[in-house]
Amino acid sequence: MINRLNFFMNSNNHSISDLENLISETICIKIENWNLYLGDAGLARKLAIECLSNISKGIKNTVDIALESVEVSIGDGSTKIALSKFIIASQKQDLENLLGDFI
Repeated sequence: MINRLNFFMNSNNHSISDLENLISETICIKIENWNLYLGDAGLARKLAIECLSNISKGIKNTVDIALESVEVSIGDGSTKIALSKFIIASQKQDLENLLGDFI
C-alpha cells in the first residue's frame, strides 16, 4: 500500500493532504437535516487514504470500497458503522467526481 501511495504522489504531484483537503470541504455525513463535513468529523484523511489505496480498481469501485472501509465511531466508540451508511447518493457522486478530477 505505501509503495502505491508513494508512486501516486510522485507521479502527479498530488498528496494525501491535497485530497484530504478537498474531501474535507466537499463531502459530508448526512443525519436527518444536519450535515457534518468530513474534515470537521475527523474522517477526511482516512477516506483519502482509502481512496488512494484502491485507485487502481476504478473510480466507482474505489469510492464503494473506501466508503465501506472507513468506520464512523458512535458514542464512546464501542459501536462503529461504515461511512457509506451516512453518505447520500449525491455526495457519493461528488466524491467520484472529485476523485476523477484529482487523479
